[in-house]
Amino acid sequence: MIQRIQTFFLGLVTLISGALPFVLNLWIDGDGTKFFAKSELWISIGFYASAALALISIFMYKNRQNQFVVNRLNMILNLFLLGFFVYRSLNLSGENVISEKGIGMLIPVFSIVFLVLANRAIKKDEDLVKSVDRLR
Repeated sequence: MIQRIQTFFLGLVTLISGALPFVLNLWIDGDGTKFFAKSELWISIGFYASAALALISIFMYKNRQNQFVVNRLNMILNLFLLGFFVYRSLNLSGENVISEKGIGMLIPVFSIVFLVLANRAIKKDEDLVKSVDRLR
């Protein structure tokens, strides 16, 4: 069942979390140095874990309930990353030297949106299978 729409959404999450944080800058410090996800170990581990959970979830198509749970865990991980970025952006604005927030800070938001869409499609599939089982 690789051709389902949730596979497309989970593939997007894998690409977004696995590649974009290392290409797009997260923020620019006051001295002009660009900060990418690879600059700090735990941020890169968070993005890699998010991509890995999405990839694992793609291949759990036979067990939709576990796929749903893995996606929820991935959403929680992305919420932690987003919370850190919000905290960091609030601290950036109080500096003496003006620093910029990068577009890479929005990557967890896009990941969460695609995970919610994938969970909706999984729920729709699960409801369809339950309705067919009732007719037997």
